[in-house]
This record gives sequence, structure tokens and C-alpha cells, in this order.
Amino acid sequence: MLLAVDAGNTNIVFAVHDGVDWRGRWRVATRDDRTSDEYAVWLMALLTHAGLKTTDIDRCVIGTVVPAALYNLRRLCRDWFDCEPLVARAPLDWGFDIRVDSPGEVGADRLLNVLAVHHHYKGPAVVIDFGTATTFDVVDKDGAYLGGVIAPGINLSIDALHRAAARLPRIGIGRPQAVIGRSTVPAMQSGIYWGYVGLIEGIVSRIRAEYGKPLKVVATGGLASLFAEGTLVIERTDPDITLEGLRLLAERNPAPAVSFARMRDPLLNDTLTPDPD
Repeated sequence: MLLAVDAGNTNIVFAVHDGVDWRGRWRVATRDDRTSDEYAVWLMALLTHAGLKTTDIDRCVIGTVVPAALYNLRRLCRDWFDCEPLVARAPLDWGFDIRVDSPGEVGADRLLNVLAVHHHYKGPAVVIDFGTATTFDVVDKDGAYLGGVIAPGINLSIDALHRAAARLPRIGIGRPQAVIGRSTVPAMQSGIYWGYVGLIEGIVSRIRAEYGKPLKVVATGGLASLFAEGTLVIERTDPDITLEGLRLLAERNPAPAVSFARMRDPLLNDTLTPDPD
């Protein structure tokens, strides 16, 4: 079975795929100081609850936009599942062209989304990911990645509004019943929700105009379904897009080799590539 780890700025998702379907998905807050053993204690309990054992896992794949989290996630895979994880990076075999100026700067999550969207829905398409940042990524009919847009995430905008304006409270995210708020909190909720609906519709409209051809729009991330309710631009939501990208990437690339000396040395810089056999 495959253990897929999607490490974002806010949360880390662990999921197990048995070759047919996802057997479980579990989420934990991202913390740079959490050790591999702490991850293991938490994850072992969840695997047991799902009827799984550590020996069921024979492949691991990690996608992360948090470099500081990678070391302990790698140690988790090595020490507890006895495998060297595949780490999602631009130089791997993605199965599509990355047509941007600096491929190495593109977040792994964005490439994983492109891989999964083209595989499941074909292109041309736009995939919107509602995360710490809200990203819009464009894939053409052949699956090539053409670039995209990075906007501030919804929670970042709410936090910034609360911090900068002393009398404005920290609010939750929801679809307001009316656009015109009759008190402070409903007015803020309207500004956040309908403001982001306007952002979604405006950016997608400009992407379509620049691309010059029809584009499907698929959304993922925890808030995708909430914002899909407010606009006809989003044609489909899929919460597993990034996990599916990890699974597909693992299918395309062999498990990396690593020397036993490297695995035993806890002080070795983990940003280095594995030693060849």
C-alpha cells in the first residue's frame, strides 16, 4: 500500500491507498518542531483504527511546500515504514511539460494538482486550490502546465483584516444570507465571501480570455465546496486532487535508492539527494 503525505503550510494530510481506493485520510496541524516519533504515535493509532498495520505500507510519497517539515516526515517513512519516500519535485517524471520560466520555483502541490486534474478530467482546465494561498493553475489539452495565479488565502485575508482594524473581530467563513450586512460581522462575512467569489470569477474570466479557448474549472481544498455554492464558474469540486497527484506521481517514478550510511546519520543535511547505489 501507498502512504501519501501532503504537507501544506497549515495542515499535513496523511492518506493510505490500497491500489484501488483510499483507505483513510487523516489531518494534523503543520508544526516544524514535531518529531518523526510524534507523527508516528499519532499515525499508528489511526492506522490501527482503520484496520491497517505499518507492514501494510510498502511505498511512501511526500509532497510539501514546507521545507522545514521534510526532514521529520522522511524520518517517519524510513524509521517506521522501512522505505525511502519519493519527494515531489520538479526534476521527477511528471508526464507533462512544465512551461514556466523557473520550474524549480513551482510548489509541489500545484504540479500535483495539474497531474491529477489532467488525468481525471483532461484539459484544457483550471484547477483552483483553496489553501493558505488560493492558487489557479492552467493545464492545456495535452497536459502541459502553463503557469497560473497565486492570491492570498481566505484565512490570511481574515487575519489581516482583524489585525489591522482594532474594532473588527476575527470571523468565521460562511456564505451570508444577504450581500448587504446590517451589522459588523455580517458585513465582514459578506465582504470576505462575495469578495472571493468576485476574485474567482474575475481571475477565471481573465484566464479564459488570455487562453482563448474554453477551460474546465475544477476546485479543491477545504473551502472549495463552500465557494462553489456561490458561483457557476466552478464546474466541479474534488477534495482528493492533491492526494491523487501524489498517487499518480508514485506510479510514474520508482522508489528512490538511499545509502544505509545516509539513513543512519541523523545529522546529515536532508536536503541532499539520495546517494546512488
